Amino acid sequence: MEHPGFWDDNTAAQKVISEVNQLKEWTHSYRDLKNRFESVKELLPEVDEASDQLFFHQLIDELHKVDKALSEIEMRKMLSGELDPKNCFLSINAGAGGTEACDWALMLSRMYQRWAAKRNWKVEILDSVDGDVAGFKSITFKISGPYAYGYCKVERGVHRLVRISPFDSNAKRHTSFASVDITPEIDDDILIDIRPEDVRVDTYRASGAGGQHVNKTDSAVRVTHESSGIIVSCQSERSQIQNRETCFKMLRAKLYEKELMERESKLKEISGEKKEIAWGSQIRNYVFQPYTLVKDTRTKYEVGNVEDVMDGNLDGFINAYLKEFG
Repeated sequence: MEHPGFWDDNTAAQKVISEVNQLKEWTHSYRDLKNRFESVKELLPEVDEASDQLFFHQLIDELHKVDKALSEIEMRKMLSGELDPKNCFLSINAGAGGTEACDWALMLSRMYQRWAAKRNWKVEILDSVDGDVAGFKSITFKISGPYAYGYCKVERGVHRLVRISPFDSNAKRHTSFASVDITPEIDDDILIDIRPEDVRVDTYRASGAGGQHVNKTDSAVRVTHESSGIIVSCQSERSQIQNRETCFKMLRAKLYEKELMERESKLKEISGEKKEIAWGSQIRNYVFQPYTLVKDTRTKYEVGNVEDVMDGNLDGFINAYLKEFG
């Protein structure tokens, strides 16, 4: 960066700066934790001599915080894939279960938004299709934050809900399914060839909240890539042009991920198996009745407090998966 000709190529310079910032994120975090640990280590003998219980508990509390931060760094170290540091797109699609499944998709969307908020990540809703009675048939977010794709990719798969249905007058127990798909956001300097003859662009009127202008014009855009079967849509912006740009950005990301998986021949490692959204294919079960339990079928990690999980406390499931498969 100190080289006289560093800024001659602005694109290359920005890439180097990005790499430097990623390295600084590791070194600064390590040095900070090391200094905090050394401070506690030096102060403990003094506390012991003075028999200051209050200060002693404060130091122990600081050690717990250091330990928690160190665990976060260890988890991030497992995210060494090329795409792991990227932002991502998270899509939820209701599966078997009708209105129940649409409501389940809504519940999952809230869970992920709360989880992202706990991590101080930015969440933007790009597209949603309302259910006929309640919830969503589908919804897509863009999640922006450090290693968003690396963490979110753990959630890719089918999620199963068991509960007493609020839509059933007989109060019977129902089972519902929804699938979660994750796609990384790729950099603009990555070139993906999209031939015009392979693409069909449809426009339609946006649904749901969005203001008078959004709902009265054909601003929503759906792009279908004929040769791969990939479909993306966006209705978050007032302008059809902006929604089109977002659609093509998501399409490029999906095509790049597909190309990367084929090139590395690690389809299961990167994206998991594509399964039917129904019985026997779920990665996680959420049981509200007759008992409360959330259990991951891959790691066997489980939590009895289902409300806590729905409030966005997913890190236990994420960390368990990364430790076993990361």
